[in-house]
Amino acid sequence: MSSIKECITEALQEVKYPGFSRDIVSFGIIKEIAVDGGDATIKMSLATRDPAVPQKIHDESMEALKGIEGLVSAKIDFDIQEPPEAAPSSGAPSAAQSNIPGIKHIIAVASGKGGVGKSTVASNLAAAFAAEGSRVGLCDCDLYGPSIARMFGVDDERPLANEQNEIIPIEANGLKIMSMGFLLEDDSPVIVRGPLATRYIQQFLRQVAWGNLDYLILDLPPGTGDIQLTIVQTVALDGAVIVTTPQEIALIDARKAAAMFAKVNVGILGVIENMSYFLCPGDGVRYPIFGEGGGQREAERLGVPLLGKVPIDIPTRSAGDNGLPITLATLEEKNDDSNPAASVFHETSKKLAAILAAQDEAS
Repeated sequence: MSSIKECITEALQEVKYPGFSRDIVSFGIIKEIAVDGGDATIKMSLATRDPAVPQKIHDESMEALKGIEGLVSAKIDFDIQEPPEAAPSSGAPSAAQSNIPGIKHIIAVASGKGGVGKSTVASNLAAAFAAEGSRVGLCDCDLYGPSIARMFGVDDERPLANEQNEIIPIEANGLKIMSMGFLLEDDSPVIVRGPLATRYIQQFLRQVAWGNLDYLILDLPPGTGDIQLTIVQTVALDGAVIVTTPQEIALIDARKAAAMFAKVNVGILGVIENMSYFLCPGDGVRYPIFGEGGGQREAERLGVPLLGKVPIDIPTRSAGDNGLPITLATLEEKNDDSNPAASVFHETSKKLAAILAAQDEAS
């Protein structure tokens, strides 16, 4: 027969953190369960400025504890921590609010689902920023499906540590890169649960020798799980870029990603519609394979700009497979306009730089 403490833990595993699919036990919010006879005191710790979050957790936890045999009464004590400064819903914080020393702006590239080309967008935006002369870092936060190392052709590299025991990021084409792909052998899966995944992400963000950067781009995994929550509670994001494809089935999940950032008080910088259309090489006709207007409608719903509409084409796909994102490949060809996708990425990076500069001036 399970003890009352074990029953309490099992019951609380059914309580989700508001806005996320992960339960409060796996998030590490439960710090102590003390049982004295039939009375229980549960200590929880979380970082939030929203009083509705602990209230919701309290109410749902108390409901979950009902019916536990032998439990007469339960009390929940909250330790509410101040989270890192984050972007208000109307915009991003100033550079001074970043809590990674030396980094001016931290941008999350996110999507609600996989397969929309989020890593392609993140890698090409980072490369486009670097092409404009900015100091750029790119952190692959997708532990289970890391692809950034391969997309820059450095998947056989292994990072070292400096004298301060910080991880030295791999440098490629003028960018500083960190990815789980550097720590794995070919085809090796990452088999880690929530707490260990959280630890890896915290190390990637806080224990990497990023140095002085104008932009740190975070390539987030799909969904709204524990990695996303860890990121928003570990660093102060200047904002998020939502990546979607035009069709409604992708927009459904994009809305979830946007709602998640709203719940944790991180502003949306804009929407990028990837695989927006296919441009026929022969006659130049655009074919909207995945539909039309979805990204624009979502941007209007959120009240943010549509930053770019990236076409789907073979050179962009093959460039990523071959370890040189299309924005870099076109630069090597000395022709920035040789590929329509590359042109969109360059234009989008300039729009983002202008948005962040305006927000810095306003703050």
